[in-house]
This record gives sequence, C-alpha cells and structure tokens, in this order.
Amino acid sequence: MSRRRTWWNLIQPALLAVAVVAAPASALAASPRYRLIGFDDLIGWTKDNQRAALAAFVKSCDDISAKPWGPLCKLAKTGPDARQFFELFFLPVVVRPDKTALFTGYFEPILKGSLYRVGEYKYPIYMKPPDLKPKDPGLTRKAIDAGALEHKGLEIAYVNDPVGAYYLHVQGSGRINLTNGNQIQVGYAGENGHIYRSAARELVRRGEIPASQASITGLRNWFRKNPKKGLEALEFNPSYVFFRRLGTNPGKTGPLGALERPLSAGRSLAIDPKYTQLGAPVWIEMGGQTAMRRLMVAQDVGAAIKGPQRADIFFGTGDTAGQRAGKIHNTGRMVELLPIEIANRLVPGS
Repeated sequence: MSRRRTWWNLIQPALLAVAVVAAPASALAASPRYRLIGFDDLIGWTKDNQRAALAAFVKSCDDISAKPWGPLCKLAKTGPDARQFFELFFLPVVVRPDKTALFTGYFEPILKGSLYRVGEYKYPIYMKPPDLKPKDPGLTRKAIDAGALEHKGLEIAYVNDPVGAYYLHVQGSGRINLTNGNQIQVGYAGENGHIYRSAARELVRRGEIPASQASITGLRNWFRKNPKKGLEALEFNPSYVFFRRLGTNPGKTGPLGALERPLSAGRSLAIDPKYTQLGAPVWIEMGGQTAMRRLMVAQDVGAAIKGPQRADIFFGTGDTAGQRAGKIHNTGRMVELLPIEIANRLVPGS
C-alpha cells in the first residue's frame, strides 16, 4: 500500500538521498552498507524488456538534480538501445545486502460517485482542511465518519462504496466515475496524523475472515453481509487521508507519483527515499508464485514503505490491477542502478 505525502515532505527525503550519494567519503561511514555487483549477477537481466523501463525512466529523470544524472537523462531521451544504455552508464548496487527484500503491490482504484450527496452516494471524499492540526483527536476516522467535517465545503465527491473509499485512502490516489459521465482523478493531499491500522488484519485477528480473504474483494464480500459491523471495522483504523482533485477526464495516464510524474503500470516502484534515489532504475528479483524479475523505476513513496530492501509495485488502474496487487507479499532482492561515478564513490576501491 502506498499513501502519498505532501510535495515538500516528499522532496525533503529525496534531497537527503541526493546529499548521501554526493557526500564525501568521510560522511559515508555512517551510511548504509553497499555492495557493487555485475549485470551478470542480475537473475533474468537478459530476458527483460529494458525498453519499457527506459520509457518510465525518461518520465522522471529530469527531477534528479544530482550530477551526473543530467547528461544521462538527456542521452536517454534520444532513444538509445535500452539494455546497452544501462550497461554502459550504470553499475548495479545492493543497499544493505544483508537484508532480504519485501515486495508488496498497490494500484489506482476506480469508484462510482456523484458531486452531490444523493441516494446511494453518501460516503464523502474530502479535501484537506485548511486548519488541520497534527493528530487532532477530534479528527479520527470515526469522528470524520460521524460528521466532523460536514458543511465545510471540503467534499470533492460522494461515492457509493465505503470499502472502496477505505481502499482509496490506503492506495492514496484513484479515479471517480461521476453520474454526469465525467471522471475525476484524485491524489493524496495529506492525512490526519493518526497511526495506520489495517482493518482487514483486525478482522482476521477477530476471526471474522480468514487470512486468505484479507483483500479488498474479501473485505467487500464480508461487508455486504455485515454492514454495521463493517463500518465499525473500518473505524478501527483511525488514520484518514485527504485528497486533491487532479483533473476531469484524465484519460489513460497513470496517477502521479512522488515526483509528480505519471506512474507506469508494472514499471514504477514506491521506495524509501532514505535508501533509494527517487527516479533511479531499480532491478527487482521477486520470488514466489508471482515471481518477477525486471527493471523498474523508483518514482513513488509510501507511508508503509520503510527500509533499504522494501518496495511497493504499481500494478495499474482498476479492479484487475487491484486483484494482482493484492496477491503480492513476496521476498527477494532489490538492486539499484546508479551512474558509474556515484556507484564508485559509494563503494570505494571498486
């Protein structure tokens, strides 16, 4: 799951990451450990379609200000052979090689909604209150569901599915198909500051649903049979996310990631910018029944994505993408591709 943060809060970690890769050797002693490996060590490298990763990389490479990313970005835009481009100008670096990577998945949900509260459309999607205070006890999910923000002109739209609205908060962005035929896209604008707790995990703990049904589909099916208990279960999570309206009829472009660039399904990752450079190519080796070995791009962040070997894979928009994303909870390895100059600085003597 990947909930977006405010623009400045997103940029601060990215700038810190840039400072790390640009720091002198004396400052790197306190940095995470790094291991330089070869492209031959990347399992499945020669079988991947690096062209798709290059296309994703080009969308956000201009946002990396540290040298020598700029010249590489310009070259990438000329349409070089993708595999040769990465092999000639980058080196694979494993951050904290002693750690096992954990991969999860996220998606952009589509909900049905109305600009007005009418009939089945009674669950509001709110903008961020201008006077929002950190961890305001009067603005928990339960308080907001009870009407704490009503009549303040903060409603973007009303949707007909409380579980869908809940997962919109978890994912941090989505689309709403309106009754007037338009579609609006909403993105993360902030949150109430209360700690996130999984409603699905709480239902599993209580024995209401099996662990295999702890997904949006399983929760929705259980909710239909237990509407009153369902609302109480959602309110177990006091965290509440606010949104901003991104546009009307946005077309086929993906949601905006941390760099304010459209995400690419199957090629964009949410990462922890304290350890991984936002905008950098990242090779993933994910095991399990949904094994995946491919080159992706770190273009997003998430509240639950913490650590050097942690990533959330963006699967796209809609229910099918949501079903695929919900099946991912696999281990493996992450390998960041860094410009040769930076990689050699991080691993002295390489």
